[in-house]
Amino acid sequence: MTVIESKVTINAPAASVYNFLADLNNHHQLMPENVVGWTATKDEARFNIQNMAKLVLQVSNRNPNEILINAVEAPPFPLELKWQIKEAGTQTQVFYTISADMNMMMKMLASGQLQKLADFETQRLKELVTK
Repeated sequence: MTVIESKVTINAPAASVYNFLADLNNHHQLMPENVVGWTATKDEARFNIQNMAKLVLQVSNRNPNEILINAVEAPPFPLELKWQIKEAGTQTQVFYTISADMNMMMKMLASGQLQKLADFETQRLKELVTK
């Protein structure tokens, strides 16, 4: 299992961060330009990563401190996205984990890109949710 992690501290209440992340409609704002064809509901998102893959993500669990999202409908490899939200005084710490079950070749090709994606998403979240 390949685990990619990114964290960020946001100057906003945990409830605001949770409300943003709990709705997959908002996740399009976190994605880089090579994510195209985005369609979403609160619980599911469908999109293409240009020249790479088509993905369908679905929320599998929500609670005020954590949101779990899984790739469904024949992803290129099993994939879980986990957003953990922790209030720290007037700020909120957000931990984002991408867990992917990839073979060694896929890991060599994709892990760097997944780390860039995770870091991009957490920084973009900070920009969008900060007061």
